[in-house]
Amino acid sequence: MIEKPPFTITADILSLVERIGEVIGRVEAAGVSRDVRLRRNNRIRTIRGSLAIEGNTLSEEEISTILDGKPVAAPLRDIQEARNAIKAYDRYQQWNPVGESDLLQAHRILMAGLLDAPGQYRRTGVGVMGGGVIHHIGPPAESVPSHMANLLAWLGDTDEHPLIASSVFHYEFEFIHPFEDGNGRMGRLWQTLILTRWKSLFASIPVESLLHARQDDYYGAIRKSSAEGASTSFVVFMLEIILEALRVSGVSDQVSDQVAQLVAALGTGAKSAVELMGAMGLSHRPTFRKNYLRPAMSSGLVEMTHPESPTAKNQKYRLTIRGKEVLER
Repeated sequence: MIEKPPFTITADILSLVERIGEVIGRVEAAGVSRDVRLRRNNRIRTIRGSLAIEGNTLSEEEISTILDGKPVAAPLRDIQEARNAIKAYDRYQQWNPVGESDLLQAHRILMAGLLDAPGQYRRTGVGVMGGGVIHHIGPPAESVPSHMANLLAWLGDTDEHPLIASSVFHYEFEFIHPFEDGNGRMGRLWQTLILTRWKSLFASIPVESLLHARQDDYYGAIRKSSAEGASTSFVVFMLEIILEALRVSGVSDQVSDQVAQLVAALGTGAKSAVELMGAMGLSHRPTFRKNYLRPAMSSGLVEMTHPESPTAKNQKYRLTIRGKEVLER
């Protein structure tokens, strides 16, 4: 008998699903998925976003260089992670979201050369750390196969909307934490797979990039759902992210005056938040972050020079590939 994961369909969830459906209609009409250049840029943003959440330091430009088969000067592990992710995102649409063998193959590709036994469930206990504190202890290793079998069976049997089902799966996957390492990037990849099977345009929507821009909120939503004993809060968060990702996916090249001002102030170099505020004559940091920096990062125009340490004292910001295109125009 299949056990249903605990979650509640709330008015907020229903409203978000409806709003996402409306935006999808506009995105499909705009032909985003048919724009080869935009698809490539969004794929780079997707890979960079998912890896950066795990501490990978490569920029979008460096990932683009690796995608072209050219060498980059960067830590070998970061390069290996990028190569693996490129291969996985090239193949992922061939996989069956409810197929365990496909799930294990995906992990084998994502973590090749990074783990001793990629593509195998963990055989030891696992704890999720953050700030020196244990936030979550995964189920015992011996129960992982049965937990995953139930989750995949539920995914194949559920009548829930794919937007909801994919988000529930994402949370439950992170809760089970079935692998020794690579659980975060696998959970994000598998939600993208589920969504792409529903609507092919999601292959061109950089949801992972938005998750990186709101990394603290992402982990906070996971912790909140764990404390509540249900994935409801995480589902709401993921639907908000998906809605935002659709809106900034490249349907329009229009940017707000504030974001355009930030792009111009950055130019072709890298600047700290203080330097940027000074260049634009701003003095109120919360306003700068809310109206300038965060929208620019969410739109994929600006990235951090040290994504592995968002609060680093030497943190600076630079234009992405897309940001440079906007600056040129």
